[in-house]
Amino acid sequence: MRNDECEMRNNWDITERTKCFALRIIRLYSSLPKSTQAQVIGKQLLRSGTSVGAHIREGKRSRSDAEMISKIEVAQQELEETIYWFELLVGSNLVEADRLTGLAQEANELLAILVSSSRTIKQRKRGSVRSEC
Repeated sequence: MRNDECEMRNNWDITERTKCFALRIIRLYSSLPKSTQAQVIGKQLLRSGTSVGAHIREGKRSRSDAEMISKIEVAQQELEETIYWFELLVGSNLVEADRLTGLAQEANELLAILVSSSRTIKQRKRGSVRSEC
């Protein structure tokens, strides 16, 4: 999937958004300098940034709300880690900050969506427990 295809697709589908995010991370990794420092940080970024979508897909197949919440929260942790690697790439002068602006913005937007989703599921879960009593 090309970058323009990602932007043309449904911007609200979290599965597609996280897949496009992963593809952008892969392209960033491929363009990093070949220095040891850039490659070590890049591999960490590649791992965390591409795993977000995998956890979301696993969450969609969850057998329970608790399992879904767990997968969403792991995806949140992976996004936080990805943001950390962005900061290290910029802080170590391996990548210009403006080059990561769009990716960092998408990471923060995805994080906000996932936080909201897990809160909603938790509230729904609490509400169903109360109504059964």
